[in-house]
Amino acid sequence: MEKEVKREGKDVEHGKIHEEKHHDHLKDKHHKHHDDHCKCHEHHDKDCKCHEDECKCHDKHEHHELPHEKRIKELEDELLRSKAEFINYRKRLEEEQSRLLKFCNEDLIKETLPILDNFERAISMDDTNLDDEVSKFLSGFKMIYCNFVNILKNYGVVEIDGNNKPFDPVYHEAIMTEKREGVEPGMVLDVLQKGYILKGKVIRPAMVKVSE
Repeated sequence: MEKEVKREGKDVEHGKIHEEKHHDHLKDKHHKHHDDHCKCHEHHDKDCKCHEDECKCHDKHEHHELPHEKRIKELEDELLRSKAEFINYRKRLEEEQSRLLKFCNEDLIKETLPILDNFERAISMDDTNLDDEVSKFLSGFKMIYCNFVNILKNYGVVEIDGNNKPFDPVYHEAIMTEKREGVEPGMVLDVLQKGYILKGKVIRPAMVKVSE
């Protein structure tokens, strides 16, 4: 009986030892699993940190690129504006040069017009008798006058037609007025001095008498 009690005690003690070992094994296994989980979590935290660092780097990179792209756009706009300004400047320069070339003889022609007026006054002195000395003398004037007029025409000078035309302040300068029956007001009665146009530009308006 005593042996059985001792044996039973040993079995109980052996069971306790076995249970304690099993508990320690589970505890170790649990700690190992917890440690693995912590390592996994720590590794995940590192990945997240790396990802955040990468995002920050990417954001920083984009932050640097945006001003660069903006500067490129600004330079492109400045280039387009400069190109447009240069085209406009060249166009204005060409127009100015064309205008200067077109009217380069304007001052010279203006100075010769009074000479043309004197020729016309001299020729107007001739009468219907072409055999007298005056007519023979004036025949040379007529030839010079005709040559003079043809030269001016070659340079684009055109006489302003004023007789029996409505008064136009662009082409006419009213010197005198006269009331004449049968003529409506504002009509050119006489041209006192001829006017001339150079290539579409009035270089001297005609001096005229206008009806009232």
